Amino acid sequence: MTESRGRPAVVNRRQFHSRVVAHVGCLAAGCGVVRGGLNGSTASGKRGPYVDMHTHLGQTWNSTEHLSAEVLLRWMDSVHIEQAVVLPLVSPEASSYPLTSDFVLTETRAHRDRLIPFCSVDPRTSYRGGLAGLVAMLKRYQDAGAKGFGEHKPGIAVDAPTNMRVYAACAEVGLPLLFHLDNQRNTDLPGLPGLEKALQDHPDCTFIGHGPGWWASISGNVTRAEMAGYPKGAPTPGGAIDRLMEKYDNLYGDLSAGSGANSISRGLEFGHEFLLRRQDRIMFGTDYLTPKQPIPQFELFERMLDLPADVTEKIYRGNARRVLGLS
Repeated sequence: MTESRGRPAVVNRRQFHSRVVAHVGCLAAGCGVVRGGLNGSTASGKRGPYVDMHTHLGQTWNSTEHLSAEVLLRWMDSVHIEQAVVLPLVSPEASSYPLTSDFVLTETRAHRDRLIPFCSVDPRTSYRGGLAGLVAMLKRYQDAGAKGFGEHKPGIAVDAPTNMRVYAACAEVGLPLLFHLDNQRNTDLPGLPGLEKALQDHPDCTFIGHGPGWWASISGNVTRAEMAGYPKGAPTPGGAIDRLMEKYDNLYGDLSAGSGANSISRGLEFGHEFLLRRQDRIMFGTDYLTPKQPIPQFELFERMLDLPADVTEKIYRGNARRVLGLS
């Protein structure tokens, strides 16, 4: 419920998931949206309304535990996530330990009905053949099962020439690109002028935004310092995300991590209207990367149960399945 409509209804986690499963299940009953995995191997009782756009396997940080595919799948069952995107991390700024594309492809191979692999190449990587060489590298990963590119998290400007070549390669191969933006990785200024240049120059590349700098830009009065963290206070109109989504139809948002949850919860009335307005561009995600990790997205949507059924279906799963071409 939004702040302007009185005190939010209080429901526990089990009640929330029961409502969500019924809510989306009734909507999808005629079209078979809620079902088993792509190969029909999801066990009865373990299907759910969510496609999680953002998870990791392995050990991401030196302060987190190793996460195996089996543990990830058990957690997905417990919170009614039917499918999850698994993202590599290959840039030195992205994680403590490199999680390569080949690692992700190998770890997900036995579970491709539920775990959707992405690939990634750091734009500073040495390779031959210019753009054609990079395209060939991405094609190799795509042929092995990768459905997208990311988490793209290099410590350079979002519109750096080497980054622009990555966007061109993703456009040519047809891989949606999920990027992290803050004051250290894919850096930009308030108003996101660098990202706009990338969008202008690469209209055939699908961009999916994530991270503190991206989600802080939901507000029109964001400062450079706020792009490194989780700003407080209700957002103001005129934010770069709204402006760029209005102008560029190849831009989406991944609602994962503390930054995604904070962007909506810092002003529930504003967040509610934003989700209604951008219902075709926002994707549910968690950034789950270590066992027993708290996930604020579930509590967030407990407070917004008045979103229409067709809107939640798009955010929870429909937009991700459309962008990734999942049947």
